Amino acid sequence: MITFTLELLIMVEKRIKRFKDVVRKRQPNLTVILENVHDQHNIGAVMRTCDSIGIMEVYILQSRENFQVTHVTLGKRTSASSRKWVDVHLYNNLDNCFKAIRKKYDKIYATHLSSDAKTLHQLDLTESVALLFGNERDGVSQEALDRCDGNFIIPQVGFIQSLNISVAAAVTLYEAYRQREAKGYYSNYPVLSPEKQEELFLEYKRRHDDRVINKHIEPEG
Repeated sequence: MITFTLELLIMVEKRIKRFKDVVRKRQPNLTVILENVHDQHNIGAVMRTCDSIGIMEVYILQSRENFQVTHVTLGKRTSASSRKWVDVHLYNNLDNCFKAIRKKYDKIYATHLSSDAKTLHQLDLTESVALLFGNERDGVSQEALDRCDGNFIIPQVGFIQSLNISVAAAVTLYEAYRQREAKGYYSNYPVLSPEKQEELFLEYKRRHDDRVINKHIEPEG
């Protein structure tokens, strides 16, 4: 019994240490917007990548009439773990979505091939930024592009000049990770204040203890 109790205490201490380490590396000034992405496998893959580099929330915009929904159910095809740790904001109205994002993030960049597009590596992804990825077939809508601060492309040298959306997001987000890691955002200079870290630690602990998984995401606007 004593051995069992000691092992349990060690497990709890390790879990607390793990939670605090993850919280310290969270990136509250970096997010992803998915516009009219209909494949839940793609959404789930993006969410897993977001969690892996410390993103705390994603925005799902379903503004097309045939895409609009009263809720999104993130089921088994998405990661249960990412649902627990990454908050999802669902919007049906494009203007409302961008207004909400502008309140929290300074810049919005879209993946879009245009004459003035920068390459991914020319972006400063250490600033407060939201990264917009569009529909699997049509890309980002013109209405959304008009509300962005710029466009970027991922350098490619093959015959097929396109990437699956979840792959494009992963490549982009790990470039953001590289830039932020170089500035110490994951080590010596965490973005979250100690007070915010403590708040987030308690929230994550609550989610873990309650086994919170929000399968049904209601639209916010």
